[in-house]
Formats: sequence, structure tokens, C-alpha cells
Amino acid sequence: MTEHVAFLALGIGNGAVYAALGLALVMTFKSSGVVNFATGAVALYAAYTYAFLRRGEFLNPIPGFDPTVDLGSKWGILPALVVSVAISALLGVLLYLLVFRPLRTAPVLAKAVASIGVMLVLQALIALRVGTITPAVGPIFDQGRITIGDSPVATDRLWLAAVVIGLAVCAALVLRYTRFGVATEAAAESEKGALLTGLSPDRIAIANWALSSATAAIGGIVIAPLVPLNPVAYTMFIVPALAAALVGNFASITLTVGAGLAIGMLQSEATNLQVTWDWMPSTGVAEAVPLVLILGFLLVRGQPLPGRGAVIRHDLGRSPRPQRIALPTVLGLVIGLVALLTTSGSLRLAVIGTMIFAVIALSLVVVTGYAGQVSLAQLTLAGVGAYALSRFSTNLGIPFPIAPLLAALAAMVVGVIVGLPALRVRGLPLMVATLALAVFAEAFWFRNPDLNGGLQGAPIDPPSLFGIELGIGAGEGYPRIAFGVVCLVVVTAVALGVAALRRSTLGAAMLAVRTNERSAAASGVNVGLTKLTAFAIASFVAGLGGSLLAYQQTLATAGTYTVFAGIGLFAVFYIAGVTSVSGGLLAGVLAPGGLLYFVTERYLHFGDYYMLLSGILLVVTVVTSPDGIAGHLQRIPIPGRRAADRSRTVPTPAPAAPTTPTPADGTTVLSVQGVGVRYGTVRAVDDVGFDLRAGEIVGLIGPNGAGKTTLVDAISGFAEAEGRIILSGNDIGTLPPFRRSRAGLGRTFQDIELYDELTVAENVAVGAIRHRGDTDTSVASVLALLDIAELADTTAADLSQGQRQLVSVARVLAGRPTVALLDEPAAGLDSSESRWLGERLRSARGLGVTMLLIDHDMDLVLNVCDRVVVLDLGKVIAVGTPEEIRNDPRVVGAYLGSPAHQPEAPETVPTEVNS
Repeated sequence: MTEHVAFLALGIGNGAVYAALGLALVMTFKSSGVVNFATGAVALYAAYTYAFLRRGEFLNPIPGFDPTVDLGSKWGILPALVVSVAISALLGVLLYLLVFRPLRTAPVLAKAVASIGVMLVLQALIALRVGTITPAVGPIFDQGRITIGDSPVATDRLWLAAVVIGLAVCAALVLRYTRFGVATEAAAESEKGALLTGLSPDRIAIANWALSSATAAIGGIVIAPLVPLNPVAYTMFIVPALAAALVGNFASITLTVGAGLAIGMLQSEATNLQVTWDWMPSTGVAEAVPLVLILGFLLVRGQPLPGRGAVIRHDLGRSPRPQRIALPTVLGLVIGLVALLTTSGSLRLAVIGTMIFAVIALSLVVVTGYAGQVSLAQLTLAGVGAYALSRFSTNLGIPFPIAPLLAALAAMVVGVIVGLPALRVRGLPLMVATLALAVFAEAFWFRNPDLNGGLQGAPIDPPSLFGIELGIGAGEGYPRIAFGVVCLVVVTAVALGVAALRRSTLGAAMLAVRTNERSAAASGVNVGLTKLTAFAIASFVAGLGGSLLAYQQTLATAGTYTVFAGIGLFAVFYIAGVTSVSGGLLAGVLAPGGLLYFVTERYLHFGDYYMLLSGILLVVTVVTSPDGIAGHLQRIPIPGRRAADRSRTVPTPAPAAPTTPTPADGTTVLSVQGVGVRYGTVRAVDDVGFDLRAGEIVGLIGPNGAGKTTLVDAISGFAEAEGRIILSGNDIGTLPPFRRSRAGLGRTFQDIELYDELTVAENVAVGAIRHRGDTDTSVASVLALLDIAELADTTAADLSQGQRQLVSVARVLAGRPTVALLDEPAAGLDSSESRWLGERLRSARGLGVTMLLIDHDMDLVLNVCDRVVVLDLGKVIAVGTPEEIRNDPRVVGAYLGSPAHQPEAPETVPTEVNS
């Protein structure tokens, strides 16, 4: 038992570093909303600066000059520590001012991607300046020993933990009890509120960035005597640090520091166990600790759909719908064949590399560009395909092309496992989970000699078909044209498939999920299944790319599929554009090993600076153009493109629905029985019940805060509720939102929540998913009904407020729901537009749609509705015809106020109604 305690104590050193970096992450996030993936790189830079100062040299980060400046004599511990921490604090300030201040209004995910760019820049700078130099760092703390059982434990680890815990205590006290801490919390809660109270969010953020960078620097410096300086290892400290910060919800210093210490201690014990117990894997157990913690925490804390007001905004740029792709496909094939036939040697190898990396990039287009699930594990999934190919082809003797297809299926299975957290989380946490899984897969699988060749790699049999050798060859004919043709066929097939996916209903559903999960679920999209489908397709494509890469190298080696290489590729793919097929193909050209890299290395001798430039361009892309270089290229006016776009119009609409309202036939289609919604001790909706009869338009009115939208959330499945909801005779109260939609329940949202990247026709087509029939005809009919057919090809982001309202209504009606719940459809419309909308809603009854209408426009509600339900403080206070509601004293007192043609309500109105 004492041996296990000793190993737990040995892990305190690493745990303290994770805790310090986690503390820095929390401080940065509190002040500016940035999850700084570059925190580990800042710690690395500080450690190198400190190490060189101790040698009497100053690390010069500027390329083109000597890497170090001789200071004449060695520095002591304290001055080297102070200067290194001060430089890191200045670095933090510069990062905020140059990178993250321009992104202060950007989504959290965009800031995180920018921080990855910063990480790449710092890592590349250090690699350029110090190369393979690993300066030894002398001890900082006393090198004493204590004995736990029979195992000695160095006291310097305990001192390290004490320093980090002391930093955490000081940070917690400052944030809680000082004016600066209160100001930080205030700015984090509301930047506008801070400005109104005379606080400067910029100054607060600058101070916190300086302090967080200094904290990371201290962590990097104090661990340097224990862990040899290694650019990749130090940078990857960010993974357990992110796990610790997630446990603390990027807010709690105590939980973050405690989790960081615990992760380090558990990793140390896991390393001990994998040596002690023969049945445990020989590698990867320590890397599994943060992964298990991240996945467990996300699955417990996550929820299937974001709550109201918590919609994740990705800002990934627009994903254009491919049009007229036959000619570009033929041109691409011709250009590819000419490139293969007219090149040789290294240049032809670069052409082949371009094709292979384009395949892997297209996998990111599917999972990130279409579905909005940012994955840092695509190269890892390619590695899964490569190692699986070795098993299938070399060990089992399965021939080409079956072996690479099976390898791609193996990658797909792993990819679905990677995507499982997406069922309950989204955005940044999922990005962290994919990074942790990539770290684990590299250590547990790729570098494990028990599962493959380990560091020596796994051999790959060359492909052949009907006796024709299709391998890359060797010697004089290397690389062979036949293998290049195989790569060209694969990349063409994948590109066509990804383009077809964007044009399909599934592709529209993916973009709907990417833009707004709540709205997608309300349109009948199974959000969880759509995400997993995106991961499956993307992983299959990545597995194909990994198989081609393995065929190219004739060996699957761990060095090809490292986590850091995957992050570097992610940067290049993002720069090219992850939202379009053209961006994926361009990414192949830009990737290390592609044509551009070959040209810069061969003719400009710029290869050593490629990763540095990639990091800089990634930051610039996030700040200026989220849809990458491809987005700029697509905006270049090309003759014929506009004509082609105009030629794609919706079909000639079917005759509009009759304008004569369809009278209610008395059949109850929706019955709300005793519905209640509770948030803690507050009952937002209390025992509400009413019926909707077929063909009716029923109004739901009440003052702000009465519970109207909460009731609609309860009916449509977006809020947990008690009571019963009966739709067409079936109890749907236990169904998830997308199943309620498919059962015939449609709704709009108070915040409209369109899919801004899609055109109007595509927005409406998503709503038609639940309607069985010809989607194009349904879309055309509804657009004609609402008189917005001319907007069919307009992107939703370019619509006015009133047009957005009409499109949201059209999206619901396109699904031909039995009941449509319309939440303030007239918001933003003037009185004439509102009257026109009322006429359209009455016409829509000809489509067989019963409606529940929420709106504050009383003229619209009282003139359009057959009956009106009035809520106040979550309870129904009146139900009746518009005339009855107009003159009901309870409604007058609670909401409408005294009618202009009547005196004020008498004093005898019951007290409980007035309250």
C-alpha cells in the first residue's frame, strides 16, 4: 500500500504543473473569455528563457539574428526567475492586444482556434531558435528525500506543489476580496455593465493576461529541473490542464487546482500499475487519465440540447452549395492527370501528397464545415486507418481495394466513439475531448509495440488489382504514376461525395445542427444522430486518406500521425477553408508534403518557417475570414457564375392555398393537460390546460414573464414539464423535441433562430424534412403562400428582420404540421406588415394547420384568432373569444389595461387577480 502512496506523491510534481496551467486557463477565461491552448507554449518559452539565463545567455526570439545573446556571466535562480516571468507576462499582454482583443466579440470557439495558432507560432519560434538544444536546468528546490514505506520521494516535488497551491490561494484571495478581483468578475459577467460603472474591460483583461502568463511561466520553470525541456511534451501539458479547468468549469480555482494535482498523481500511479500488472497495456495508461476525466465530466454535465439563450455560435463562415460541378470535375481530372504525367521524382510525390491530404481535409469539411463539430483528431483517425490497413493487408492477406475500405470502416468505428460526447456537449468541450483522444490514441495504439510495430512501424503490402501493380514503387520509377492515378480517383470520388452531401437533405440537416441545434430539433432533425453520422462519414474519409498515406510510405509509423502534426494540419486546413469542397482541395495544396510546401522548400528554402507561417495565417484567418482562402476565391466575380446561381430557382409553385379560412371542425388535435414547469423553487408554468381544435388559430397572450415561451418550450419538448400533452390522440409528453416535430408539432422561436449560412429555400427545406412528399414543391408552395418566392436564393444572413420572421413561419409551414406554435411571428413588423401576416396565417389554415399564436400585437391576435388563452404568472386566467377577452376585467387588469372606449376597471376587481 505504501508503494502506491509513494507513486501518488511522485506525481505531485507533474500535477502541480497541470494545476498551474489550469489556473492560468481559468484566469484568462475569466477576464476575456479565451480558452488559451497556447498556455503550455507560454510555459515552454518561459522555461527555455530561464534555462538560457542560468547559462548566461538571453534567448532571442527574432528569426534572422543569433539565437542567443551572451550576457557575460551565469545568472542566479532568483534574477533568472524574475526576468523570465516578467518576459512571459509581457508576452501575455502582447498576445491579448495583437490577437485576442480584436476577437473580444467573437465566439469562444473562434478564440480557441486562434489560440491554437498562437501555440503553433510559439512552438515554431522555439524550434527555429534552439533547434535540438536541450539546456540542462539545475535544481530550484532542496533535493531532499523522504521515505514512504520503502520508497524514497524527492521533496522538490512537494515544494513545487506548495508553490502552485500558494499561487492558487493568492489568486483566489485577490479575485474574491480585492477591487481588482471584483472588477474582473464584473467584466466577465457583463462587459457593458463594467463600462457603465466606470471599469475598463481592456485594462482588466490586460492585467489578467499578464498574471495568467506569469502563472504559466512559473509552472514551466519549476518543472524544468524535473522534466527535460521538450517542445512537444511541454506544449501537450495543455491537455491535462484543460481537463482540470473543465472540472473547475473554467471558474473555480479550488476545483481546477485540486483536479490538476489529482491528474498528475493518478498518472504516476497508472505508470506504476502498467509495470506492476502484466495484463495492463504497456503504454498509454497515463494518457487515459485526463481523457477519462474529460469524457466522464462532459457526459455528466452535458445536455442533449442547449438551453434557451445558450445557443453555441461557431462563426465558421458560409458553406456554399456546389453548383454545376461536372465541368470542374472534368477539369480537375485533366489537371491531375497532366500533373502526374509531366512530373517525376519529388515533384510528382508532392502532387500525390496534395491529393492524399486533400482527402483528409475533406473529412474535416464534413465534420467541422458542415456539422460544426470541431475535431482535432482527423489525422489520428487517418492513423487508425493506416494501422488497420497493415492488419488487413499484411497480417490477414485481404486484397486491394477491400483492405483500405475495411480500414476506413475501422476508422469510422473509432470516429463514432470520438463523436459520442457530441451527444451531450458541443463547441469547445468537444474540441478538448477530441484533442485528449488524439493524445491517448498516439500513446496507447500508435506507439504500442504490443498492438503494432511500435516505433519501428507497421508494414503495408503494396496494392494490386487484377495483377496490375498499383503501389508507389521504389527505385528509378518512384513514385509510380499508377499509384498517383489511384489517389486521383479516390480524391475525385470523395470530393464528389462531399459535394453531393452538401446538396442533400442530410447535408442541410448537418448545417442546421451546426447553426442552431434547438431550431434543428424543432424542424424534426435528430440532432444526436446527425452529429454521429457526420463523425462516421468524416472518419471513413479520414481512414481512406490514412490508407493512401500508408501506401505512399509503405509503412505506418507513429511519427506520421502525431498529435502535434494533426494540430498543424488542422491549422492549414482551416486557413484553406473548412466549409467548402474547394477549401478541402486547396488544403491539400497547402499541407506540409503538398505542392506549396515543396515549392517553398525547394526554391525558396522556406520549409523551416512553414509551421510558423501556418500559425500566423491561422490567427489572421480567424480574425478576418472564418471561411478561409477558399471563401475569398469564391467571392471573385467570374463570368457565368452569377448566371448559374440565378438559374437555380425553386420549381414553379403549386397554386397557393385558398384564402378562405378552413373552419374548425370540433376535433381536438392538441390537448394540454395540467402542464407545469419548475425552475428550482419558481413555478414558471402552473397547471396550465387548454385544447386546440382542428383548423383553429388560438392566441396565447400575457404580460412579459407570464410563462408563454416557457409553455411553448414545454409543449415542444425543450423544457422538462409535468402534465400531459396529447397530439392527435397520442401522448407525446415523453418524446424528445425532434420526435414531437415528426409527430406533427411545429414551432418558431422568439429569437427566430434561422440557419444564417443557408439560403431561404434551404432553410425552408430543412423544415420540410418531416413532411413526406416532394420537398422542392412543398418549399415553393409555402414561399408563394407567404409571397417571398423571390428570396429563395438569398442567404438568410442577408435578410431584414421582417423577412426573417416570414422565413421562420415558412419553415414551420413547409413541414405541414398538425399544430404550429408561432412565438411572436410579428415581432419587428410594422402594423401593415402585421395585418398582411395575419391574412397569410388565415390562408395557411387551408394547408390543414392548426395554430397557437403568441404575440404582443393585440390587433393581430384579436383579429386573427378564433379563441384566446391568457396567461399571468404562469397560470391561465381567461379563455374565450377575442371579444370576450377584450372585455374580461381580469385580462384588462393583468395585461390589456383599460380599453379606450371604457372607464377603468372598478375597485371591486378581486385582489388575487390584481396581484
